[in-house]
Amino acid sequence: MQRADTYNDTVVRQFALMTVVWGIVGMLVGVLLAAQLLFPALNFDTAWLSYGRLRPLHTNAVIFAFGGSALFATSYYIVQRTCHTRLFAGALATFTFWGWQAIILAAAITLPLGITSGKEYAELEWPIDIAIAVVWVAYAIVFLGTLVKRKVKHIYVANWFFAAFIITVAVLHIVNSAEIPVSLWKSYSVYSGVVDAMVEWWYGHNAVGFFLTAGFLGIMYYFVPKQAGRPVYSYRLSVVHFWALISVYMWAGPHHLIYSTLPDWAQSLGMIFSLILIAPSWGGMINGIMTLSGAWHKLRTDPILKFLIVSLSFYGMSTFEGPMMSIKTVNALSHYTDWTIGHVHSGALGWVAMVTIGSLYALIPRLYGRTEMYSTRLIDIHFWTMTIGVVLYVASMWISGVMQGLMWRATNADGTLTYTFVEALKQTYPFYAVRLGGGLLVFAGMFLMAFNVWKTVTAENASTAGQPVPAPSH
Repeated sequence: MQRADTYNDTVVRQFALMTVVWGIVGMLVGVLLAAQLLFPALNFDTAWLSYGRLRPLHTNAVIFAFGGSALFATSYYIVQRTCHTRLFAGALATFTFWGWQAIILAAAITLPLGITSGKEYAELEWPIDIAIAVVWVAYAIVFLGTLVKRKVKHIYVANWFFAAFIITVAVLHIVNSAEIPVSLWKSYSVYSGVVDAMVEWWYGHNAVGFFLTAGFLGIMYYFVPKQAGRPVYSYRLSVVHFWALISVYMWAGPHHLIYSTLPDWAQSLGMIFSLILIAPSWGGMINGIMTLSGAWHKLRTDPILKFLIVSLSFYGMSTFEGPMMSIKTVNALSHYTDWTIGHVHSGALGWVAMVTIGSLYALIPRLYGRTEMYSTRLIDIHFWTMTIGVVLYVASMWISGVMQGLMWRATNADGTLTYTFVEALKQTYPFYAVRLGGGLLVFAGMFLMAFNVWKTVTAENASTAGQPVPAPSH
């Protein structure tokens, strides 16, 4: 067994703590935006507080600041434990931390100022795009270099998911962000028209598929077996899950452009591959949940496992719902409605945030030599706060979205629209209030987590719990 001091956990601690910080910041902006939809005056007639400026700030903060920091922290931790070796190029690993935080701060300044390329999930302008590419290449060198110098022959499946996510995101970012600068803070895409839209959603949906799915599946494949004290249910299934997922996901992007000027064959291709994705996605969900075989009783007493298993349930639900929404007849009802918002947040809050929070609760005591988190009771309260908040959020958006779609397509006998847009908007207000309530519960839970983490980190009693442990068996 390795000694704890042979691992580089400093950078892991840094990213883990910043995950909590950026989670609070990103969700604060989300709650403000939800409140603005209910009470538009909350933009205070200030340009940098307007919905159009803050919305990309929210998505960047929760995806790349909160989610990104979580991926850095967990991948650096997991690759060292499963490869029985210290991180490759420690100075470069440190650079990835400070570089990533600098990029996040640059986004937090430029987006509210209206400096944006206007591309979904890729709004940052060209100087920041270059910085992202540099930091990401450094990340790839550190992670893949650690794999190369591993002291065990086998590469655990979590590392396959992390490696695929790192390599693919680099390609996606560089291709989609190809742009022609015209000034220090303004550029134009090298693509035009429908080609630009296709490249953008090839990037956009694969940011979901690799940044928000493959990377977090790497987290799941390590922490679920570790927390359950059980081997992965089926190692063979995990390998099939990996290859099927990365082979199919790349082709699903066109489902964002159904009923657009994209050629029909490309729209249909996106729909077909989206439907195929159900199989590997549900295979991974089943593999994760069935890892608890023989240990189901632990769910009664271990709130960390509750976070991890419920996150897998949301993963399964979201990866069924997404393909269903890509079917053209369903998309005709769902597109541009709040149903899409509900779908996005069932994945982002239910899957990504909950698996992140569960893994951090498991990770932080180990990083600081504690036997457990300061308060298991607070973790349990956080779990229920989070779960109820997400359900309120998602269910309200589902109902609102279906209602919007039905109202927008309703016609009178003479072919005129039955409802005006304003009438449909008026009917959504009660659901916006429910969504705000759900968002506030999720946001409040992050403060419980921050307090619990702070008390754990500053506690005086250390133990051997932080020492390295073998990789999950298979």
